[in-house]
Parts: sequence; C-alpha cells; structure tokens
Amino acid sequence: MTERVLIKDLAAREDGPVRVSGWVEKVRDQRYVQFVVLRDESGAVQLVNGGVLREPDPENPRSDILVPRTQTISELTHGTFVTVEGELQHNERVKLGGVEIQIDTIEVVTRALPDNPIAADSGIDVRLDWRFLDLRRPEQNLVFRVQTTFLHALRNVWVERGFIEIQTPKLMASASESRAELFEVEYFEGQAFLAQSPQFFKQMAQAAGFGGIFEVGPAFRADPSFTSRHATEFTSIDTEISWIDSHEDVMELHEELIVAGLSAVKEQHGEEIQKLFGVDLEVPTRPFPRIPLAEAKEIVKAEGYEVPRADADMDPEGERRIAAHAKKKYGSDFVFLTDYDASIRPFYHMRDAENPQLTKSYDLIYRGTEISTGAQREHRIEVLEAQAVEKGMDPAELSFYLDFFRYGVPPHGGFGMGLNRVLMLMLQQSSIREVTYLFRGPNRLLP
Repeated sequence: MTERVLIKDLAAREDGPVRVSGWVEKVRDQRYVQFVVLRDESGAVQLVNGGVLREPDPENPRSDILVPRTQTISELTHGTFVTVEGELQHNERVKLGGVEIQIDTIEVVTRALPDNPIAADSGIDVRLDWRFLDLRRPEQNLVFRVQTTFLHALRNVWVERGFIEIQTPKLMASASESRAELFEVEYFEGQAFLAQSPQFFKQMAQAAGFGGIFEVGPAFRADPSFTSRHATEFTSIDTEISWIDSHEDVMELHEELIVAGLSAVKEQHGEEIQKLFGVDLEVPTRPFPRIPLAEAKEIVKAEGYEVPRADADMDPEGERRIAAHAKKKYGSDFVFLTDYDASIRPFYHMRDAENPQLTKSYDLIYRGTEISTGAQREHRIEVLEAQAVEKGMDPAELSFYLDFFRYGVPPHGGFGMGLNRVLMLMLQQSSIREVTYLFRGPNRLLP
C-alpha cells in the first residue's frame, strides 16, 4: 500500500488500511495510550497508538515492534514530518472529524527542532521572520485557498468572455506614469525601473487588436509607507477592454468579476471562513452604488467630517465614512467613487466632454478602503500629448507609449486592483501582511 490519502478525504473512505503524511501538531503521551494530531495541507486527524510498550517484554511477541514505535512517538517534536500507515476507523466520539487512525507504522521523514520560534501569541513581525512556520496555521492555509478560488473565478469570467491572458515585463526603460515611487535597478551599462503597473502594456494590447485582456502579476512601488494596506511589492489584478462607450462599461465588468469571485469563495469556503475568522462572507448585489467624488465629499461633510486635503482627492478617513454611508443607505460593502478631478488623475485618463475638469474614472471602495482605480483611457494621440504636457511630462520620454496611438487604437478602458487588499478586507484582517505570502515593505526583504 503506497497511496497517500489527504486527510480531508478520510471521512468519505471506508474503514481499513490507510496511509497519510504530514506534520505533527500535538502529542499526548499517556501511560497506556499515545495520541498524535497530524496535519497536512488539507486538515488534521487523530492518530492513536494503543499498543504502548516502553520496555522490552520477552512474553510479548510484538515487543520488537511496539517498543520502537512507542519511543518514536514519545520523541516526536512539533512540526516533525512523518508518514503513518494504519487502520482508519470511523468514531463519532472523535471530535476531530469523526475518524481516527490506529497506528501500525510511523516513519519520521524529517525531525523538527524541539524549540519552536513562534507561539500562538507571537506578534506579526516575529511570525513574518518565520513565515514558513506561520503558514502552517489553518488560518493561513485558508487564506491562500481562498486566494486560489477567487482568482480562478475571475479567470473563468475572463476566459468565458474571450479575454486573452498576458504577462507584461516588470523591467522598464522608463516610468509608466511618473518618476515618483519608482525602484531603479542597475541594468548592464544603464538603468531600468521596476514596473509600478502594467498600464502602458495593457493599452498596447488594445493597439494590437487583442480586445479584452487580463493579467495577475507583481507590481512595485517605492513607497515608504508603514500602513496596514501598503507594500513595496504586491500582486496586481489588471484588465483592459476595447470598444467601450464610457467608464461605466469598465465598472460593469468590475462588478461582474467581484461578484463571481466572492460567490465562489462563499460557496467553497464560507463555513470555514466563519469557523476560523468569524466572518460571514457577503456577496454583493449589482449594481454597486455610484457616487461622484464631489458629492461624496459633501455627504461626509454633512455627517461631520470635512476632508482636510489640499488637493481634490479623498482621504482614507473620508473613504471609511463614505463606505459607512453606502452600507447604511444601500446595504453594500462596495461603492464606486466616480468623476475624479483631472488634477489628481494620470494624463491618460479621458476627460468628460461636458466638463473637461473631470475624468471618466473611478475608485472602488471595499469596506472603507480603496482597492482599485479604473477609467476610460484617452485614445486620441493629439489629446494624449496635450494632457501629458499639461502634467509637466515630456512627450519625447513617452514616445514608445505614444506610438501605440499613432497607428490606431479603439476606445478602451480598464482597471488595476490590489489582490492583497481584497483578501485583507474579505477576511477582515488587520493588515495585508497577514494575507501576503511573503510581504515586502520598507524594512522587510526577508525571508
């Protein structure tokens, strides 16, 4: 018998021989019986050694088997990886899944040191120092299964709509939007920049006639922020579509993706999310509320908060307050803030024809935090050049990008969304550090 069975599949199997592998989570070494809680990537099961024999017994014909097995179990340390063969038994009295395994043989594959460097009450920085151990926790395992389900659901929407998946370069010869928050790296005889966004390359796909495209990949921001929602490297979910009439088409696609992703997560992991995180995951109804930014500022002002920024943008506290307003009035955890002022938007956002001071753009707010920016892009070369100059940019430095538009581009738009923020808010965690496989920030490059 060589088949390894995942612990999650044990309950559906009939009683009988079984082989499992995983790491030791707990040992109860009693006088006449030993219990081991074994965990693998799918769950935990109780192992039982009822044949405890601590000293050789000439009268016991199985002494040469029982004594070594008892000793091996007594010496198990937390985190040791083992393979166990034994007899699967269904037992409703067993709280851990209603099954247990009577041990026949136990093989120590790799032994863990006895002193675990992290504990249940360890702070986030200590846990991140030992991230590979922290990731063994069921909560962390669930985070990344949720992430997998969420992204798979999004991909299903894109693929069903005929979108093309692309992988854009992360080394760039020039800035994608501005020279702010850029990482410079040595590149042979010159220098390169780590991509803040695949923005220009997404638009190149529109010039190439690809139509709808998407990418899930890393992005980099040299932002010295130490907040719970910022990172210097993060996973960006990006999409772009051709032949749109306005940013409303982008918002409709955005809604479809969000609802598909959360529906899949709730269906597959809802009960476990409630058990481990105490969160009743809600799937939003469409359409999400839409509030022009200027109106949103007036709403929060009327409720006692005036945004203190010198520019035309909304601040984090304002986002929290308008989200609370949307939740109260519309029952939605999501709200689109639309019609941002051109002064705080990139040069490639299309302006409103009736009010050129406004852009055809939006931010999506989820539970009080901005997770995404989207817009219709400007596709007319003469307008793009003028808007770049207005922003103080040199069109010559943007020549490779502007060339896309000299040979024809359809009306298009899209969005970029931070995956880690979505997961943090979905699972109601205090920081993106908890939902990022390996976090990168101003003071963290290891592990």
